[in-house]
Amino acid sequence: MKILMDEQAIKRAITRISHEIIEKNKGVDDIVIMGVKTRGIPLARRIADKIEEIENKSVAFGTIDITFYRDDLQKKFDKPVVGKKIFINVEGKVVIIIDDVVFTGRTCRAAIDVIFDMGRPKKIQFAALIDRGHRELPLRPDYIGKNIPTSTKEVVHVKVMEIDKEDCVLLE
Repeated sequence: MKILMDEQAIKRAITRISHEIIEKNKGVDDIVIMGVKTRGIPLARRIADKIEEIENKSVAFGTIDITFYRDDLQKKFDKPVVGKKIFINVEGKVVIIIDDVVFTGRTCRAAIDVIFDMGRPKKIQFAALIDRGHRELPLRPDYIGKNIPTSTKEVVHVKVMEIDKEDCVLLE
């Protein structure tokens, strides 16, 4: 395995993405940060925290579980299992989807479907810590931590402190 990003590189990417979000949106009014389960959630939380630190304003934060929206995964149930759900108002907001790795684009497409089931946002933007190429859908991140050209046989592993007890990006 090869280390592509260490803890410091990830911190720098989070800071840069946060600044780019603020700049592109001319502030943080009407912004909603949505982390894609699993590792997109802690990355999104870090970006939301960094934006709050920079702008001294709180940012709406939510999570997205795309399990039942993927078109390429075998579903275990016909309908999503409804559990405790926190309502995030996306109507007329700029929703920023945060994920760890963008590959084929199918997770992003599924996340967009989840968001539209929640309401009609003004705009949807997409951020990924790693863009490894190989799209199957015409989707690309607005914000990228690092572009890493890979072969389809290689695997990118993003590890985050909150889940894996370390921060790094590895190429296998």
